[in-house]
Amino acid sequence: MSDLRIEDAWQSVDPLGEALHSLRMSGTFYCRSELSTPWGVDLPAMAGCLMFHVVTDGECWVESPEIGRRKLKAGDFALIPHGRGHHLKSGPESEVVDLFDLPREPVSPRYELMSFGGGGRECRLICGAVCVEEASALGLIEALPEMILMRTDTPENEWLVGMIRLMMAEAREMRAGGDTVITRVSDILVVQAIRHWLEHDPVARTGWLGALRDRRIGRAIALMHRHPTRSWSVLELAESVGLSRSAFAARFMELVGESPMRYLRHWRFRVATTWLRETDQPLAEIAERLDYQSEAAFNRAFKTFTGTTPGKVRREARQRAVGSVVT
Repeated sequence: MSDLRIEDAWQSVDPLGEALHSLRMSGTFYCRSELSTPWGVDLPAMAGCLMFHVVTDGECWVESPEIGRRKLKAGDFALIPHGRGHHLKSGPESEVVDLFDLPREPVSPRYELMSFGGGGRECRLICGAVCVEEASALGLIEALPEMILMRTDTPENEWLVGMIRLMMAEAREMRAGGDTVITRVSDILVVQAIRHWLEHDPVARTGWLGALRDRRIGRAIALMHRHPTRSWSVLELAESVGLSRSAFAARFMELVGESPMRYLRHWRFRVATTWLRETDQPLAEIAERLDYQSEAAFNRAFKTFTGTTPGKVRREARQRAVGSVVT
């Protein structure tokens, strides 16, 4: 395999762990809420973000068409990984108010306080959102359910009590570096929630996630992820994990649901999207690195697979960057 030794294919004993490692989160925003019954909040969708709620005192309900209606109580951590809009409310029949119509006190550029309600039983929450744009993490996020719930009243989640207490103390006292501490704790809680789901839900052993767990197919996927610019062939991938071409292609299709080369094309466009957002590489250079004969050919293929153009992806990323600086 010339510049890539076959032994390299076997270095990664945990392709699923690599997917978790790729969860590089940014743009954490959070709000500490002190609420009293009756109350209800309509939270808008936040595309590209994972939203979370930590109940530090009292109880509430979370609901949406996708989630249904779930009760949250003190010590619960709820992750809404697809950024869909949803309601938080004191009771199933409580009326909701649009978040942006409620008074909120800004404490820092990434932290707000909110207090409202009818004066009844109290509920305290820390809610937040983190953004993930790393290409290698998107497949994992897409495979997640509509909500992941971790409860502190189970023995395996005893560690969660300490993390929530730390987050609550930092949000309340806002000592020097409080933003940083809450951001780091948020990252840990999000990753732990995903690990919790991976370890306990049978669905996590099917589809793309199931393929990552497969000894051979998972390592082939890891190779494509690590070396997206290599001119892979089905035969080379098969040989790198010790399978015949036909056996590899059949097993890949069975587990992943598409051919190795189509998966590789999808992956390259995710990588290209990251490059477009985070670098100033010319489109022609990106096209060449990803094995396209021309910039025009790359543009056509990119739009076919993603539904948008490379130029639009780059423009939108620059507009967001300018907006964040202005804010």
